[in-house]
Amino acid sequence: MPTVLLLESVHPVADGLLKAEGFTVQRIDGSPKEAELCERIKGVQYLGIRSKTQVTPKVLAAADSLQAVGAFCIGTNQVALDEAQRRGVAVFNAPFSNTRSVAELVMAEVVVLSRHLCDRVMEMHQGEWRKVATGSHEVRGKTLGIVGYGHIGSQMGVLAEFFGMRVCFFDVAAKLPMSNNQSMPSLDALLEASDFVTLHVPETSQTKSMIGAKQLKKMKKGACLINYSRGTVVDLEALAEALKSGHLGGAAVDVFPEEPESNTASGFKTPLQGLKNVILTPHVGGSTLEAQEAIGREVSAALSKFAKAGATTGAVNFPMVELAPTPDTHRVVHVHRNVPGVLRDVNTIVSDLKANIQGQMLSTTPEIGYLVMDMSSPVANEVVGRLNALDTTIRARAL
Repeated sequence: MPTVLLLESVHPVADGLLKAEGFTVQRIDGSPKEAELCERIKGVQYLGIRSKTQVTPKVLAAADSLQAVGAFCIGTNQVALDEAQRRGVAVFNAPFSNTRSVAELVMAEVVVLSRHLCDRVMEMHQGEWRKVATGSHEVRGKTLGIVGYGHIGSQMGVLAEFFGMRVCFFDVAAKLPMSNNQSMPSLDALLEASDFVTLHVPETSQTKSMIGAKQLKKMKKGACLINYSRGTVVDLEALAEALKSGHLGGAAVDVFPEEPESNTASGFKTPLQGLKNVILTPHVGGSTLEAQEAIGREVSAALSKFAKAGATTGAVNFPMVELAPTPDTHRVVHVHRNVPGVLRDVNTIVSDLKANIQGQMLSTTPEIGYLVMDMSSPVANEVVGRLNALDTTIRARAL
């Protein structure tokens, strides 16, 4: 029975689903440091994490049995993806399950920023009564600019139109607009046209510091910036200056370049603290009970399909392969370096064992190939043994 180690309070629905699929489930509260995780991961075939646990090259080197990592969240920058791929460890995430939670919260913050509600709330807590309309506006008729028109961004566009907003978006890839959302030719064009700009991009070398002083100056005077993507996307010092100068009218930030490792940490600092009409939240964009349960189901299903059928649909560092099961066959999966001649060697091994291939699917990236193969003869273990003897093999296993 494969062992799965769940960290960081992954939703308990995952336990039941994985146990039902034949996994032995272990749990550790919190996020272990690198040294502890290196010890804990020995003998573990599947690892479940959230955003805090760092699966470093050292952790992967210590993982003597690891087949896959399930990130029970959207981001996977906490995992050394290239090293995992090199070692034949698939990494899965949950790109869909918390999109609604994030979109709803961002839409709420558009309204809150437009009405300066956080300032009014704080004043009331301090015993001040300031019934004023200065700076308060309806969002109807305003323009929302969405940077990154993926699962979250496209939902944002639909919700904003229900509020009567105009919606424009910019994405580096061509995307089909939802409803009346309008694609913009460049980031600068979007910044210049928008009353509210919301960011929904992954952490890459291209998105690091993509919103700095230069980009903030292009935004409308009085506009608001919302960042629910990654902490490295926005230069917070430049954002603070734009807010202090009055060029921007407000901001909402949920992600930061450096975040505490636990809820017990104190002394968190950011240059945005104490500024007017600024909403600061501790990375809770997708933190609803509905989202966490949906993530638990989505990632558990991906790990189960990989363990039992070799399916890599949804993996972020593996080729996408999902071969429909063939009755009365024996399945082998093979991760190998993507060099010429591997498929020839695989077929030679099967032929030498006088087995008939009933189904076979291969897909590659520039670095690795991933093969799923069904055979009519019960020689899967012997095929795996011979595959593992090839110098091109990263990992082979019989299912």
